[in-house]
Parts: sequence; structure tokens; C-alpha cells
Amino acid sequence: MLRWGILGTGFISHAMLGAIRDSENSAVAMLYGRNEAALSELATQYGVTNTTTDQAELFANPDVDVIYIALPNHLHRAATEAAMAAGKPVLCEKSLTTTMEDAHALIASVQAANIFFAEGLMYLAHPFMQQLVTVLRDPSVGELRSVSGFYAADIWQVVNPAGGGTLYNLGCYPVSLLHLVVQTMCGEGAFASRSIAAFGNIGKDSTLQDASLSVRFDNGVLANLHSTDGHGMAHAFTIVTTKGTLCFATNPWLPVAGENKMIWQPYDGPARDIVVETKHGAFYHQTKMVERAQAMGAKEAPRPSPRQSDSLEIMRFLTEWETAARSQDTAQ
Repeated sequence: MLRWGILGTGFISHAMLGAIRDSENSAVAMLYGRNEAALSELATQYGVTNTTTDQAELFANPDVDVIYIALPNHLHRAATEAAMAAGKPVLCEKSLTTTMEDAHALIASVQAANIFFAEGLMYLAHPFMQQLVTVLRDPSVGELRSVSGFYAADIWQVVNPAGGGTLYNLGCYPVSLLHLVVQTMCGEGAFASRSIAAFGNIGKDSTLQDASLSVRFDNGVLANLHSTDGHGMAHAFTIVTTKGTLCFATNPWLPVAGENKMIWQPYDGPARDIVVETKHGAFYHQTKMVERAQAMGAKEAPRPSPRQSDSLEIMRFLTEWETAARSQDTAQ
């Protein structure tokens, strides 16, 4: 039985608490929150008997085997460093941080402690992504030529401005999926060799509310990404190869309990549906990933989930995108 300590009482904690409840090999040992009323309500809803408003108490609790950090992303570095100092493995919500300085410091604390850490890009733990990797490795799919994707949701009014805006709220999803695709089809080093151009619109909270990007990798692969937290509720992601196109008919970043579907359309034949049906959603599979890693004594998640080096590459891409988009907005 893996005993979890949960930091945070926001909506994302609900998803993880439900996943832990559904797993026969996990349980919640302690729940932390600053707001006593919200903490009490969440604990009652999920049957958690041990709560605290003191983070240090949770870190020091000998009954806590692993910590899930569901705090706003600008607090991830400090919470992870405290957990590492206490000798606690960590699953930390996305995005890793909001700056490369914090990202490097966070990973440095993990490597110094030599303890398990994984960034909570939960969709990457779902069998849907494992099937994607299998498809991309099939020689009949051809060679990668381009990728396009976008994620849009009207959430800017309910997110913390300290979290950095759309790129760190939503853009991390298409960026992390682009990273997986390029890495799988072109090799480990291909993602880091690139040139980018970006544009953006700064919202009322002074963060990027809309951001678009074009990238050319040094191997000739092209990509276009767009992210907004100012309007809509929509998603799309298409992979173009020398033999056809692969697109997602269902949300790749929120694979569900039930049917998840991709469509492979070769240039010279009929389309083929690729369906992955499971009994549980992404947070459950992320929970199982951590359980397996802890049972094996692993220090990081296996692919497709992000390894520590993957999380740093994704963060560097996000921060470069933000810098380029902000410079263009200022120029205008």
C-alpha cells in the first residue's frame, strides 16, 4: 500500500484523490491545505481522517510514503525542495515551474536527494499514449515531416496570474506531446536543435493569454502550436508523415475511462481508426505509474511519462516560447 500526502485543495486534487481512492494499492495518509474550510470539505468528501495546515507536518509524517504536489506552479520548487530534504518521493503537477532558474534548482534538489520525482503530465501515463508511441515506431507510418496542435480554454479568470499564463496552464500539453512525437520518431537529441518564431497577446493580468509558435527543427521537421486561456474549449493535434496523417479524434490531453481514438489516414488508402478503451482515466493510470515505480525502486518515471531530462526540455521550450512571444507583443 502506497500512502500519499497531498499538498493542495484545488480542483486538481479532486482528480488525484479520486484516482487514489480507485486504486487498491494506494491510500491517502494526510491532506494539507491553507484554508481550513476547504481542507475540511475535501477531507470529508474523500474520507481522509488526517489533515494539516502546516506543510512541515506533512513532510515529517512517517506514515507518508510519497507526496503529490498540487500547489500553483510557482510554488513547485520550494515544495519539492522541502520534500526532498525530508526524504519523500514526489509527483509534482505540471508545469514543472514557471522559470528555468526554478526548474534547474528543482531538479538539482531531486538529483542531490536521489529520490523518485515525476512531473504530473498525467495524460502521458495513459495507455492511449503508449499506443501512440507504438504507432509512431511502426515503419509503415513513414518519417515525421510536421506537427500542428492547439489547446484552448476560457479559464484565465480562475487561474493564478503568478502561474505564468496560458503557456504554463495549457501550452505545456501540446508542447509535451510535440516533444514525445519528435523524440520518438527522430531520436533523443532532435527536440533540442531548433529555431522558433512566436507571437502573443498579453491579457489583463499581464500574462500571455494567447500565444502561437512556429518551429523548425534542425532535421527539417516543422511544427505550429497555439495556446489560449482567453476563449473557447477546443483541442486539435495532427502529425504529418511521408506516408499519411495521424490526428486525434478525442482529446489527447484528457484521455478518459472509455474510448479514446486516433485516426490514421494514409495518402493512398482508407482511413483506420485506432481505439484505446480503458476502465479508468489518466489520473488513475498516473497513480499506477507511481505505484510501479516505487515498487521497483525507480528514481524517475518511464516513458511516455516525463523523465527529469524530459521535463527540463519541455520547460526550456515553454520559456523560449514565452520570451519570443512577449518580445513581439512589446514590439507592436
